[in-house]
Amino acid sequence: MKKSNSYGAFDYNKKNKRKIIKTSIQSIILIVLGFILYHAIFDTKQYAEPDPAQWNNNNGFVALSYFGVARTGTTELIAKKRLDQQLKTLSDHGYTTISQQDVMDYYSNGKPLPPKALFLSFEDGRNDSSLFAQPLLEKYNFKATILSYANKAGSKESKFLQPKDMLKMMKTGYWELGSNGYRLTYINIFDKAGKLIGVKDENEFKDRENTSYYTHYLMDFIRDENHVPIENRKAMEARVNADYKSMDEIYKRTLGFVPNVYMIMHANYLYGGMNRLVENVNDDNIKAMFGMHFNREGFSFNTSDESPYDLTRVQPASYWYTNHLLMKLRKDTGEKVSFVAGDEKRAANWNLESGAAEFADDRIALTSPPAGKGFLYLKGSGAYSDVKVTAELSGHSVGKQSIYLRYNRKLGSYVRVSIEDNKVILEQKDKAGKIERLLEHSLLSVAAERAKKLEIALHDNQLMLKVDDELLLGEQQINAAIKSGEIALSSEASPINEKDDIYDAAFDDIRVMSVSEDGSEQKLLYKNGYTGIEGLISRIRNAVNASFDWAIDTF
Repeated sequence: MKKSNSYGAFDYNKKNKRKIIKTSIQSIILIVLGFILYHAIFDTKQYAEPDPAQWNNNNGFVALSYFGVARTGTTELIAKKRLDQQLKTLSDHGYTTISQQDVMDYYSNGKPLPPKALFLSFEDGRNDSSLFAQPLLEKYNFKATILSYANKAGSKESKFLQPKDMLKMMKTGYWELGSNGYRLTYINIFDKAGKLIGVKDENEFKDRENTSYYTHYLMDFIRDENHVPIENRKAMEARVNADYKSMDEIYKRTLGFVPNVYMIMHANYLYGGMNRLVENVNDDNIKAMFGMHFNREGFSFNTSDESPYDLTRVQPASYWYTNHLLMKLRKDTGEKVSFVAGDEKRAANWNLESGAAEFADDRIALTSPPAGKGFLYLKGSGAYSDVKVTAELSGHSVGKQSIYLRYNRKLGSYVRVSIEDNKVILEQKDKAGKIERLLEHSLLSVAAERAKKLEIALHDNQLMLKVDDELLLGEQQINAAIKSGEIALSSEASPINEKDDIYDAAFDDIRVMSVSEDGSEQKLLYKNGYTGIEGLISRIRNAVNASFDWAIDTF
């Protein structure tokens, strides 16, 4: 009995020690976060207005609009570090941000813009966008517009900025205000079985993967299960007018004015073939309430021929690398860009044939050209024949990222393993140009946004393939004529993604080992991952980042 009590006391003390350590770490993190928040709020700088006397651009301006910003990023919100790199690159390329008034003067009075003009905005009126973007605007002296939904005024949802917050932001000069509308509500929702779901607000509409169609509240008549309108013109106009009226009343009551710029949801519907009656009532309200309207999305450049009520912008996705943004700007503007290379020492091991490659930490981010293929060759790998290649592929699930073995540039032959649209594909191509698919394996949908670990071993004419430690092929026969060649990487956009023909493949911790006659590993031929102290530092950094994310999510 005594022994049992002694053990219980020991276990209790051990548990207490762990609790004390955990509490101490959390307290330190909260103190650091408090310090950051304090200085973010009270040490705000003032925006330095650029001198328009030197402006001589009559060609147009680029418009970028981010959904939001998070500390380490999410599937929808861009990471602060990535946003920092993108804004730095834009600044290095000579971009100057312009105000709403600059845009209005450009269209109404023909006043010139800076040589490289940028209209920058952040949508949805999120607190985290303000918190994490503010230091970056100060750092590069950029001005931005923060857009909001009017019905979030007075909301208890902590993620949304309130009118008093936005008015304080304006005082710094770095921020202007805009609107995404009264609310984010969807109508005419149909599931994949064709069943009408009806009307749902954003926070209710979670299962979008199982829907076949939906549209925004302002974009159509409300329809029945046969897609027939259930409201007449008068009822539709009253419903749409009520949204604009509510928006006008809330902004005037809480801000004292209606923001000058509007970005309607959804983009590309208005003036794009929608029902004319619905278009007319929206058009009348927009021109009566706002001075400018970004109606379109997908193209970044606005010329002097555009209507200030039908402007266009690009919404960079959270998974875009900086070279993706630069590739898009080059495509839209026709201007030259200088791509980000990252670690030049690591980059020196590779030959870039097409696209752009960034070497950061143990990652190679390979960006394809528009509607083309990004391609990298490992220098000296032409002498490799029997090898084992391992890597983690962390590009977006919609797209194609590939590893080539025995790629013979002269003959065009190769063995290729790809992750394409969440499928594993093994192919071989002989010198005659014939491509043969040896495997197509669908991955679980739950793994779509998770890195996939590839392990490929090629010995003589036999191939072994593992994905996430699952053996897919043990002794797959390969064409005996495909004997030698280089190791290469490629990236390519998917036709499934109709909105974007540029793709970022991401290869982490690439290792190439020689393989002996019995198939066992022999010698490390190449490694792009961390070793020794680098690996330790990386693990510590990841642990600290995880702790900060926990603190932000918890408190």
